[in-house]
Amino acid sequence: MRTPILKEWGLKAEPVFLAAGPCSAESEQQVLTTARALAKKGVGFFRAGIWKPRTRPGSFEGVGPAGLVWLEQVRAETGLKVGTEVAEPAHVEACLEHRMDVLWVGARTTTNPFSVQAIADALRGTDVPVFVKNPMSADVALWLGALERLANAGLTRLGAIHRGVSSPLEMRYRNAPAWKMPVELMRLMPEIPMICDPSHICGKAELIPAIAQEAMDLLFDGLMIEVHPNPSEALSDAAQQLTPEEFFLLIDKLQLPQEKSGSTAFVNRMRKLRDGVDELDSRMLELLSRRMETVREMGKLKSEQNVSTLQPERWAEILEDRLKRGRQLNLPEAFVQQLMQSVHEEAIRQQEADRIGL
Repeated sequence: MRTPILKEWGLKAEPVFLAAGPCSAESEQQVLTTARALAKKGVGFFRAGIWKPRTRPGSFEGVGPAGLVWLEQVRAETGLKVGTEVAEPAHVEACLEHRMDVLWVGARTTTNPFSVQAIADALRGTDVPVFVKNPMSADVALWLGALERLANAGLTRLGAIHRGVSSPLEMRYRNAPAWKMPVELMRLMPEIPMICDPSHICGKAELIPAIAQEAMDLLFDGLMIEVHPNPSEALSDAAQQLTPEEFFLLIDKLQLPQEKSGSTAFVNRMRKLRDGVDELDSRMLELLSRRMETVREMGKLKSEQNVSTLQPERWAEILEDRLKRGRQLNLPEAFVQQLMQSVHEEAIRQQEADRIGL
């Protein structure tokens, strides 16, 4: 884990980094009441939204710079580091004026490279810690690019926040967890601290503990959780905010797994199992290669007879059969469907490449 890096930035991260506070700063009393409660639990920094980018006009869009004064009061009274989201250069300038300890770039802003570059330019010459949330879509390149733009502006204390992605599918979460996205970013930028925002993934307070635990199981370095003294009266995202007491309970129950074990028996058994997985993967890739050779032969026949590459009826038959077979093998239907769609897309790509000479 990268918690030592966070400690070097002056942020508390023992045993795990915790950022907590209301979705929005609504009043001086609300901010201070929340901060006083959270100061007892060792959060890494106190978060509160000052400017709120809303989907439609007319919703509560934040209190603006007045809330920065309240955050300064939080720091003076509790000793907590304080931070907020920035979406444009004017926000950055106001935060620097009020000496915010931490900033983050929101998902809607990360989606727009022009906005990220403007923020990076405004931060040039400073080195305040900046976290970048993933974009609304499952686009790792956009996320990576946002971090690179900030790094190119001279910022060295950079972190990432995973908050899930928008999905057209009906599901229990507000945003799809899409864990492969942060896992891939951790592979590409292993030195970057990775924080999970289960509040925005879940959208419902009762779902947050499970997602928070899953993030820890995936070796995230910390959590950013929305906490409000009275969530039912919150002016934004009321359903996904915890009370301080609920937050404390979540943290007390959180399990923090280690990447490795010192048990010799564990190491030996795991080595054997991994060898088995490696062998199965090798055989699987060989079978996929043979499948692609076969579909390319099929593609040549289609081309010779001027038959379309896509065969909708055949594809429907394949998918129905493989889903049925997957159920017999106790494989999740969504996994089998995603796997077969990937295989089918690659088969079409290879057939078309041969057909049009790419």
